[in-house]
Amino acid sequence: MTGDLACDHYRRWPEDVALMRALGLGSYRFSVAWGRVLPEGTGTPNEAGLAFYDRLVDALLEAGVTPMLTLYHWDLPAALEDRGGWLNPDMPKWFADYASLLYARFGSRVPLWCTINEPWVVVDAGYVHGVNAPGHRDWFEATRATHSLLLSHAAAVRRFRESGLRDARIGLVVNLAPHHPATDAAADVAAAVRGHAYFNEHYLDPAYRGRYPDAVREMFGEAWPDHTPRDMASLAEPFDFLGINWYTGYDVRHDDTALPTRAREVPGDRGPKMTTGWEVRPELLIETLTWVTERYGRVPIYITENGAAFPDPDTAPGGTLQDPLRTDYLRRHLAAAREAIRRGVDLRGYYVWSLLDNFEWASGFSHRMGLVHVDYATQQRTIKASGEFYREVIRTNGACVPEGLD
Repeated sequence: MTGDLACDHYRRWPEDVALMRALGLGSYRFSVAWGRVLPEGTGTPNEAGLAFYDRLVDALLEAGVTPMLTLYHWDLPAALEDRGGWLNPDMPKWFADYASLLYARFGSRVPLWCTINEPWVVVDAGYVHGVNAPGHRDWFEATRATHSLLLSHAAAVRRFRESGLRDARIGLVVNLAPHHPATDAAADVAAAVRGHAYFNEHYLDPAYRGRYPDAVREMFGEAWPDHTPRDMASLAEPFDFLGINWYTGYDVRHDDTALPTRAREVPGDRGPKMTTGWEVRPELLIETLTWVTERYGRVPIYITENGAAFPDPDTAPGGTLQDPLRTDYLRRHLAAAREAIRRGVDLRGYYVWSLLDNFEWASGFSHRMGLVHVDYATQQRTIKASGEFYREVIRTNGACVPEGLD
């Protein structure tokens, strides 16, 4: 089975918008496929591709669902990869031109814009470990791609300001996860510091402070390029909100073979694990949100992804599909989000990953994360019990979520 059809949202979007309305969603986050609207990455737009997103945005607005549009979620046009992709020094301009095309097309119909989704994953999976496209393992490329992604984000924000979209806001989306030492040993404590810098500070420090963490520069050594002060200052272009994708946290120990951080995850035994291997640790979501607020100020935050992959059947039985582990995951993480607000975090919104079971990149169809089950053979949609729970959360404005994380 390939990703050619996946959940067929391209053709079934009216049915999917109807599902959003049935669940009571207040907002829907989606991404535009760069190659669908600009097949060569630059130049002449594909009108049919743009028209698809026009129809989707209009349908969302008609259904009372606020669109949140992500400009880049890992699908670089092949034509641009052939020209070097994120390693090409022209990428910030190409990305800003692409962004400007969408700003002009959709305007304030889209009130929430995200520039780049999880730049850490783009680099770590694409250029450090080679498990996602473009499948490279080269630290010299990784550090250049990091800088190119951040320059592109900043360039897109500047174009956004120039576009005059005063009734809309724009932000960056990062994935974050606490790193704790597995033991009190000095080596493990140092490993956790490195892991935290690489995973959490790597992209936020330059975006907010105009500098890369010393620990990250040190772990890449000679592969780290020199950047001009002007270049670094340009990274800290002010943006309106931070999107955080959050799933779990990690206990780590020192390991010289686990590069570049020399920190390896030590699996815990705190209860059920997702099919991804991730542990359910909602208390660490509170830690993450408060850490961001303490380090970067009381910035507006959206949880742009939070969800869980658990074993669901390929076909759904009649009626609602029961997924108690996912329902419990969402209940506990919504309680954590509420506690973070109580502690002073400026949390503006929360998005579950994902509405539908879908194609999960290199993992293919092996992880089901949707509130709605998709039978890939028939494309039948079935709302899961977790979706019914989430509908009740929305209907009661969170009143059905108990206090505490247990």
